[in-house]
Amino acid sequence: MQKQRAQALRRILESPGVFQGPACFNALSAKLVEKAGFQYCFTSGFSISAARLGLPDVGLISYGEMLDQGYNITQAVSIPVIGDVDNGYGNEMNVKRTVKGFIQAGFAGILLEDQVSPKACGHTRGRKVVSREEAVMRIKAALDAREESGSDIVIIARTDSRQAISLEEALWRSRAFADVGADALFVDALASVEEMKAFCEIAPQLPKMANMLEGLF
Repeated sequence: MQKQRAQALRRILESPGVFQGPACFNALSAKLVEKAGFQYCFTSGFSISAARLGLPDVGLISYGEMLDQGYNITQAVSIPVIGDVDNGYGNEMNVKRTVKGFIQAGFAGILLEDQVSPKACGHTRGRKVVSREEAVMRIKAALDAREESGSDIVIIARTDSRQAISLEEALWRSRAFADVGADALFVDALASVEEMKAFCEIAPQLPKMANMLEGLF
């Protein structure tokens, strides 16, 4: 079942055009996304932290809690689900364990970021990222976990370095993630259409992800 959903997500990503995947935070919200006709959904760490703990997305929710909530979501719907694994919950060995857990929970894809621990919500300022080397090693660890599991889970590499350092750093990291084998790329907090165009020119063969919020602040 997990492989079938991963393959379905890959077919979506390989298709031309823009595809919306609304965020969900529990089984019911995922069912509503599916019923509305969307082809996939995304488990928002921001939303799950708020819904499950009533707390902000600042690294307070644990791997186990995210995995438990994610399992309920993937079992409730038939569409592919992308899981938010934050920064992998530790070093490269933790990343491998995290990815393998999300594979077993039925996720079609995961989003892995390069923030330090404890992390901060992507919609806030003051974020910090790990070194280039550690950021790339996290993606490599996720790819190793996929291979060891015999899975086809989609690995989406995210960098928060646009806000933490610079656009140039974000583009460098995106290129490096593509070079080691990430399936899709995401730069958080791009500030303009021009920046999005510059990002899309990096590894043009790979799908790009963008998050859209309306009326949150």
